[in-house]
Amino acid sequence: MNGAVGDITRGTTNPNRLRRVDRWVLHAVCPTIRSAQQPLVVDLGYGALPITTAEMFSRLKKHVRPDVEVIGIEIDPLRVTQAKPIEVPGLSFQYGGFEIPTGDRNPIMIRAFNVLRQYDESEVISAWKTMTERLAPEGYLIEGTCDEIGRRSVWVSLRAGQTQPETITFSTHIASLEKPSDLAPRLPKVLIHRNVPGEKIYEFLQTFDRAWQAQSSFIPFGSRQRFVAAVEQLAKTYPVLDNKDRWRLGEVTLPWEVFIN
Repeated sequence: MNGAVGDITRGTTNPNRLRRVDRWVLHAVCPTIRSAQQPLVVDLGYGALPITTAEMFSRLKKHVRPDVEVIGIEIDPLRVTQAKPIEVPGLSFQYGGFEIPTGDRNPIMIRAFNVLRQYDESEVISAWKTMTERLAPEGYLIEGTCDEIGRRSVWVSLRAGQTQPETITFSTHIASLEKPSDLAPRLPKVLIHRNVPGEKIYEFLQTFDRAWQAQSSFIPFGSRQRFVAAVEQLAKTYPVLDNKDRWRLGEVTLPWEVFIN
């Protein structure tokens, strides 16, 4: 087996680890998948166990299109072999990497989670380019990182042919949140080393922390109400997207351009 682009990841995975990004996909990407001529979705680098790929397939099949096809792609041949027993119509697994070996079929979405974390920052743009060039014209690449149980997660969305994201989303389990900057370890590779004074991502997280602290009077009413109030304050300074329905989920999305120096 030759030609796969990329390196083998640690493979860490857990059930429901990617539920937050899947929930966002059902909100933000659902219309695109639903209207696609070919509803092909790729889960790149699913890890040692194929469970999060199977979970995404189940969610998309139930809530978006019953004819959706999901292909889990792994650069470790053993992981592909071990995943084969759970294949069902519409869900399959194959060997490959960033080149997305789906032949002449272009995915409507690629999810690549906890994959680029091990690469140098200088390699990220090239990986984004390789993947977005494989997308269908209206397709999405969702690339991000989360903690081991999926309580802290940050991801970016890119469109077909792009090498710069359109949006960045911060998502957290609100009840266990001490402060919004706890999400910093999950920042994309191209931002994580820029979380220092003088950089826009640093100032954003500090502003979010201040907004969170300023809404401490909401503590008796619950962490969800406090988070929404903090985002409302944040939105006075930053172009926060979506609305309270998303914020109540512990989810905040902004245009990527906010963080470009």
